[in-house]
Amino acid sequence: MAEQPDGLITIQDFVRWGASRFNAAGLFFGHGTDNALDEAAHLVLGALTLDPGLPAAYRECRLTPAERVLVCNMLERRVVERLPAAYLTGRTWFAGLEMIVTPDVLVPRSPIAELVEAGFEPWIDGEIVGRVLDLCCGSGCIGVAAAVHLPDVDVDLVDISPDALDVARRNVTRHGVEDRVRVFASDLFGSLPNDRYDVIVSNPPYISRSELDSLPLEYRNEPELGLFGGEDGLDIVVRLLADAASHLTEEGILLVEVGSAAPELERRLPSVPFTWIEFERGGEGVFLLTREQLDRHQLELLEEATAR
Repeated sequence: MAEQPDGLITIQDFVRWGASRFNAAGLFFGHGTDNALDEAAHLVLGALTLDPGLPAAYRECRLTPAERVLVCNMLERRVVERLPAAYLTGRTWFAGLEMIVTPDVLVPRSPIAELVEAGFEPWIDGEIVGRVLDLCCGSGCIGVAAAVHLPDVDVDLVDISPDALDVARRNVTRHGVEDRVRVFASDLFGSLPNDRYDVIVSNPPYISRSELDSLPLEYRNEPELGLFGGEDGLDIVVRLLADAASHLTEEGILLVEVGSAAPELERRLPSVPFTWIEFERGGEGVFLLTREQLDRHQLELLEEATAR
């Protein structure tokens, strides 16, 4: 049990104290917040089962003795265990929606959320989007958000990890989209029905060995299966590229986050016309390819995939 400091009474007292502890401990922030104060607020409110949008006046409410114990333990675990805050609270937000999170999945943070909220426009006419595939879905955040924001669209969620798919199913149920979302255990496209999609979206593992070894502890407490993409980070990405065209409709598009592996991808596939998405809220390393572009460069994509 964490030691309780004297003099802390209100919610805001504990947020301030937690932020000071986090700064002194040199924690890394990159799983939903980017500073100690916001991180502490997320954890304090999470421990109290309160929403992040709590009106400011309630920040001066006093905590009961039992609540102080819960909050102190939560803040102390963040310092000692270096777990992302979402693993401690069991929840985070993606595309404006609360998502269930466990240590079996990466903490949702992809800039693809911005594309989902826009219905994938202007990159594809929203009127023709009827089927979406979320490949390497993890928590299912992208696909579930697509089903919520696009109420006429059917979505398939795919991952190789049974534990991740359990979390994805919980998020499907959490948002009441069971009638339009299917969940498949599959190594990429391998065990999928022979369906075609208007949008295939993926945030696959893309971290290289050298980058993985240098990540802060908070990232290394996430499942390596969701991070590590081979020595150069591209093993999964090039396999995905080689097979995607046969699963897209004629007007379909492929959206993939490759993050820090983007320069290496362009180096290995110099003639492929990747469109790199610019985001209003920040983020980079997400490319778009059309079905026609994938078809045109199919030979090059297959050669890169089979060379591994």
